[in-house]
Amino acid sequence: MMKNKMLTTMMIILLVILLAGAVAIIVIYKLDHSSANKAPSIDEVVKQSVDVPEITTNLKSNNFIKISFKLETNSTKAQKELAKRDFQVKNIIIDQLSELSPNDLQGQSGKDKLRMDLKDAISKIMQDGKVVNVYITSYVIQ
Repeated sequence: MMKNKMLTTMMIILLVILLAGAVAIIVIYKLDHSSANKAPSIDEVVKQSVDVPEITTNLKSNNFIKISFKLETNSTKAQKELAKRDFQVKNIIIDQLSELSPNDLQGQSGKDKLRMDLKDAISKIMQDGKVVNVYITSYVIQ
């Protein structure tokens, strides 16, 4: 009789410990993911961004483009590195644009492709982070 009572008590204690552990794991998992998915504030975006002043260059055709960008990085450390790499960034932008025609840049899909291509190409040269967004801040084709 004493053995059964002791066994029952031990089983109840073991179940309580397992239940508390499971609840703790779920709470930690939910808190971790909710903070990771939080979008940065506009102040953080600005602090982690680099302006690329207006660039005028030839397109693949006889046209030329005047365009400027704001590049958003994933950290202030990456922002500082990107600011130092401004000459490499301009080179990448000019190289990308020289392969495009005005038709390639028409509409939102053309601009989206340019932004994605620039984001990927510029992120490849980064050592302390990456570019997470490319914003076109001015754009004229002549």
